This record gives sequence, C-alpha cells and structure tokens, in this order.
Amino acid sequence: MGERTAFADTDVTGPDGARRPDRAVVRDALGVGIAVGLSGFAFGVTSAGSGLSVWQTCALSLLVFTGASQFALVGALAAGGNPLTAAAGAFFLGVRNAFYGLRLSQLLALPRFLRPFAAQWVIDETTAVALAQTDRRGVRLGFAVTGLSLYVLWNLTTLLGALGAEAIGDTDAWGLDAAGPAVFLALLAPMLKSGTERTVAGCAVLLGLGLLPVLPAGVPVLVAALAAPAVLWAQGVRRGRDGATRERRPAGGAVDRQGEPRAEAAQAHDDEDGDHR
Repeated sequence: MGERTAFADTDVTGPDGARRPDRAVVRDALGVGIAVGLSGFAFGVTSAGSGLSVWQTCALSLLVFTGASQFALVGALAAGGNPLTAAAGAFFLGVRNAFYGLRLSQLLALPRFLRPFAAQWVIDETTAVALAQTDRRGVRLGFAVTGLSLYVLWNLTTLLGALGAEAIGDTDAWGLDAAGPAVFLALLAPMLKSGTERTVAGCAVLLGLGLLPVLPAGVPVLVAALAAPAVLWAQGVRRGRDGATRERRPAGGAVDRQGEPRAEAAQAHDDEDGDHR
C-alpha cells in the first residue's frame, strides 16, 4: 500500500485551483535565504566574542544550523554559564524543529535516502516557505531553494563574522540579529486567517514573552506551543455548551408550534360563530 501524504500527487493545487509559478517560489525562497543568511555575521561575531575559536564557530553553523539554538549557546557561554547548561538550553530550543519535521515529511514525501540530508535543513524559515506553497512541487522547490541559499550564506557570513569580529564591532548597531525573527513573522502573519489561528498565535506570544525572564532558554518556546491545544480545548467546551443550549431550545419551541394550530382553530371557530350570528 502506498504511503499516505498530504498531497495525493504532484499535480494537486491549492484550494483556489491556482498553482504558484516556479519563478515566484524561487524569488520568495531566495529573499528569505538572503535576508536571514546575513544574520550569520551577528552569530560569527557573538561566537568569537564568547571565546569560541573560528573553527568551533564554523562547526556550529555547519552541524547545528539552527540560529536560535546557536545564539542561545554562545550567549550563555558569553555570560559565563556552564557549557552543559548552555548546551541543554540550545537543545530545548531546537526541539521545535522535530515538530516541523513531522509536518514537512508529509508535504515533501522525499525518498528515504534523502530524508537524513533534508532533516539538516528543517528550520523555521524553510518550514514557513514550504507551508506557504499550494502543491508538492512548490513545497519541494521552496524548501530546497530556501535551505540551500540559507545554508550557504549562513555559513559564509559566520566565517566572515568570526574572522572580522573586531572590525564589525557591535552587531546590535547593525540590527542583523533581528533579521531572522522579522522575516519569520512576515511569513507567518498572512497565514493567520481564522480567528482560531490568531487566538493561538496571540496566546503563544503572551506565554513566550511572559515566561522568558523566569525559565531557561528554549523552554518558553516549548511552553508557548501549549497555546494550540489550550485554545482548541476552550473552543470545544464552548461548542459543547452551545450544543446543549440548542438541544434545549426545540423543546420549548415545540409547545409554540403545537400551540399555533390551536390558536388558528380557535380563531376559525370564532369566525364561524360570527357568520352564524
């Protein structure tokens, strides 16, 4: 039996029947890859400033390749944290990529021998671009172009940032560390179409920001993921109450509907009496 996937075949289009041109997919994917890839400068400088060597900094980008976890690790080291604690925080922050992989495995439907290589590119940006497509060809193209361009540019700018840490100076003045989150939010915002999706996003933001000062790095992101089941549970409870209310209403309405013929019969009887008189 064939493997079930989100798309029945490569010719499936979106709900509106329109398929995005390959050129548009590549343009968007390259835009994300270039915009976020430039923030590798900030990571290279930060990593070098935390005491890691150039080759250690480059190894992190080559092997880990998830910016949030990398920044969390070098940030904790720069603050004098224990290396094991810093690694644990980075690990928890990267757990979200496993959940991305569960969804992307259905959309991409790659051959088994390619899956370990594709797993290296399962990050926020590639997931956002892939989910924005309407058919499997677009998903695969967007994922591949975003992953390749971002991987190459991220590692290149990491190397340049580590080598030129002193020349670049304070990365906060450049604003490169904000490029990744800004692009991700720009991709996410148009996808929040229903009230439920917007409610989940809002609750997740409140949970993440509210717990950020009191929990270790990476844990607020995982806790924020609980916003989805919490909102769905609340909606289920509300629908159950609405359903119970609707079930009670027909019982009262039946009396009215039964009473209507009696009222009409009484009126007809009065009319007949008037005619006889």
